[in-house]
Amino acid sequence: MEFNAKHAAGLVGGKLFGSENIKLNGIAKIEEAKNGDLTFVYLPAYEKFIDTTQASAILVKPGIEKVRSDLTYIEVSDPKTAFQIIISKFFKPVFPLEGIDASASIHESAVIGENVAIGKNVVISAGCVIGSNSKIFHNSVIMDNVKIGENALLFPNVSIRENCEIGNNCIIHSGAVIGTDGFGYAPDSEGIYQKIPQIGNVLIEDEVEIGSNTTIDRAAMGSTIIKKGVKIDNLVQIAHNVSIGENSAISAQSGVSGSAKVGKNCILAGQVGLVGHLELADNVIVAAQSGVSKSILKPGIYFGSPAKELSVSKKLEAHFRSLPKYAEKIKALEDKIKLLEDNKIAKED
Repeated sequence: MEFNAKHAAGLVGGKLFGSENIKLNGIAKIEEAKNGDLTFVYLPAYEKFIDTTQASAILVKPGIEKVRSDLTYIEVSDPKTAFQIIISKFFKPVFPLEGIDASASIHESAVIGENVAIGKNVVISAGCVIGSNSKIFHNSVIMDNVKIGENALLFPNVSIRENCEIGNNCIIHSGAVIGTDGFGYAPDSEGIYQKIPQIGNVLIEDEVEIGSNTTIDRAAMGSTIIKKGVKIDNLVQIAHNVSIGENSAISAQSGVSGSAKVGKNCILAGQVGLVGHLELADNVIVAAQSGVSKSILKPGIYFGSPAKELSVSKKLEAHFRSLPKYAEKIKALEDKIKLLEDNKIAKED
């Protein structure tokens, strides 16, 4: 269905500013949108992209300054919910892939879907599922369309869902799931959670290793990206639209929330948690069991919950451990002060 800005505004009851006839060919995140895309902004942190986005139309809250004549604004009270409604009108086209290379070794119990491309010297072990049956989703046909590069090794019971791509020389250990739906829901007017279609994919670049029972969610739109050389331990959760930079390492039981961006050469030690939509600079190390609640834009070592520079956290931890001693000293000082006050009152009498 051909869709334009007028259709979009009408569908969600939006107020339109700009060209109503601009054709909308797709949807994208505001920082990745191209000409012909519809995008949205609902968090203040993303308003900075309004001046530079290449999108043709954007869903915004009332009150956003509309200074760009080349951008069509659709004003709605809740851009995220409006986008959820519109999203079902778009879906990326399906392109057939080139097929399975003859040198691939595929166990007889593995399930290989349609339009799957598997490169040279790939090993797919017992119980793996590559793609899934083609299905109807929001009136669009989704084909499996998985692509696996050369020299990849998949241990038993790995699942790679539709439209995901695995690079060359990757190792994926048993039980890992690549491309499960992102955790995307929005409450309706009655407070009932409605599922937001997760129509993106996962892109895993070359030389990546993924541990057992790790899950990497597909993007709500666009891609969840694991860049070249990343090493991920067992039992790690990577949420939708996350980007992990080159040569970063993530240890067991860590979790990265939606749309967070981790830079190059970063280390997340065991049981580290990152909240959504934050950014880690390159060369950041987060020590074990730390919780990162806001962006870290300076390289270094961080620890604690909320995470702070290591030197600061060590001082705070030392003081925390000394609290019983501090309490005793404070009590002793209070007793001395009371005694002095009592003596002063007695002398005055």
